[in-house]
Amino acid sequence: MELTPMHKRVIALDVHQAKITACAVVEHDDGRVEVTKRDFGAFKRDRRALAQWTLEIVPEVVVMESTGVYWKSPFAALEAVGIVAWVVNARHVKAVPGRKTDMADAQWLATLARAGLLRASFIPPRDLRELRLVARQRQKLVGAASAEKNRLHKVLVDAGVRLNVLVNDIHGQSARAMVKAL
Repeated sequence: MELTPMHKRVIALDVHQAKITACAVVEHDDGRVEVTKRDFGAFKRDRRALAQWTLEIVPEVVVMESTGVYWKSPFAALEAVGIVAWVVNARHVKAVPGRKTDMADAQWLATLARAGLLRASFIPPRDLRELRLVARQRQKLVGAASAEKNRLHKVLVDAGVRLNVLVNDIHGQSARAMVKAL
């Protein structure tokens, strides 16, 4: 399948738990197309090396699939050096007609990116991503505290202690004092 190129310099990343496979497709001025593949590890030094290698190539587009959470650390490493990477939905990549299984994943991604057939997912700016993490953690903690309060109420009811008859808020200060006294 021949795809018409829209970009002359692209890098695609196939990100796994322990390895990142990168494929750079560079079209030179004389029309020659050079394909370079490199493997990088998953450690911080490897992600830094990936970012430096990417800077040397000066790509128009860098793409990676959004499978799992493994895309987050290479995305952050590229972002730290000023490279905007596209995180693309894996379903969209598989939906594009072609024979993905015949080529390496990174090279197929690069081919699709070069032809302009991929669309970047929305990734909020770094400060908003960090704020989301804090908000989600708070939500989990509040949920866990509520679950513990509900368990305490159930234990009290099972024991025949109807604390909710005596106080409006069974988790208020006076109710906690009564539970502590019990």
